[in-house]
Amino acid sequence: MPFTENVVPSSLSKQLIVPCGIRGAWPRERLEGWGYVKRATSRQLFCFIVFSASRFLSCFVFWIAKSRRKIMSETEAATSSSEHMPESMDSNEKMEEFAEPDVKRRKISKTADTEKKYKLEDRLGGILCCAVCLDLPRAAVYQCSNGHLMCAGCFTHVLADARLRDELATCPSCRVEISKTSATRNLAVENAVSELPSECQFCNKQFPRNSLERHEDHECEERISGCKYSRIGCPWRGPVHERAEHESECTHPNRKGSEVIEALEVMDQQMSEERKLYDTIFDLLGYEKIIFNDLQLKPYRTDEFVHRLFYESSRFSAFNNQWVVKARINNSQKDPTQSSDREMTYQLILKSKSTTPLNLSYIVLRGPVGDIHVKPRIHEFEFTDVNNESPYVNLPVPDTAECNRLLAAKTINFRLIMFLASK
Repeated sequence: MPFTENVVPSSLSKQLIVPCGIRGAWPRERLEGWGYVKRATSRQLFCFIVFSASRFLSCFVFWIAKSRRKIMSETEAATSSSEHMPESMDSNEKMEEFAEPDVKRRKISKTADTEKKYKLEDRLGGILCCAVCLDLPRAAVYQCSNGHLMCAGCFTHVLADARLRDELATCPSCRVEISKTSATRNLAVENAVSELPSECQFCNKQFPRNSLERHEDHECEERISGCKYSRIGCPWRGPVHERAEHESECTHPNRKGSEVIEALEVMDQQMSEERKLYDTIFDLLGYEKIIFNDLQLKPYRTDEFVHRLFYESSRFSAFNNQWVVKARINNSQKDPTQSSDREMTYQLILKSKSTTPLNLSYIVLRGPVGDIHVKPRIHEFEFTDVNNESPYVNLPVPDTAECNRLLAAKTINFRLIMFLASK
């Protein structure tokens, strides 16, 4: 591209070197490096001045427009605030007009405090609850070495499950080993739980837990009661405060004997069974050969692939023979821990040879050193050399909780009374 050299004022020639036919300018030092040391023409210098002036003018116009928009926005905001001020003043006046009196405000604050109080009691109930059943204990409270709490029923259930699995019992929270000797009762928690409120199942009112049972059994007017004529067939059951009204209108006292005979027959059957039991016991006490032994059942395991738990006593002597008592859980169920219902059955085994058959009657009782709760039930079997084992019969414990308590113990103590019928 050809360049023409023209002289320009010295002040501008030091700043610009403008080539012909190109709008723009380059620094003098840059063109000197390229070898183009030429002067700009007056025409090109004029174009540069006009271009710079137009740029300055456009910037000035843009600044003026921006300032104008800002002023207009501020004016609109001030106008809108002035328009909404009466509405806000009206709303404040309405709030003051319908404001609640001070007395009602104090009542509301008291109600809030009461709700906070019960929320605190609920939180205490969550802290002091059993780690297994998550319910507040009703009686004794046991704790592991780390302080985790368990109610008496869950504590014995954990020990019973460990006994059935042939494992060490561990705390369900921290897995530390627990036993009847290592676990301790927490009397402070027992006293605290007894003071916590609990709801009556009949009237839904709140009472301390230590007085709730007395209230439900004797004091609550909504507790369920039966008619005094239920012995002759009246099926009515309802709140105790309605009992007097019902009994005054009950039609069963005016019924004929043929209409109530069915209910009387059921009662006679129950009484006859109880009388038969006591008559049998009195008859057995008249036998010549009577012997009793205080026995102790200890836990053992079978030699099968799946080791099953069973209990067995040491040998004892009776009627010049050797005997053993053996017991099992749920009739040797494969995994008794999978069942919530548990029962114990036992049998009497003759270990020595007998020349004559032995017609025995036997009964299990609590005994002086045992703590087992059983209902008396008499069983009879004739022992011979061929039939030396009696069939398994139920150990008459009242419920599953009692069975778990026996399993949690190291041994089971009871008294066995045997009656030998003379030939």
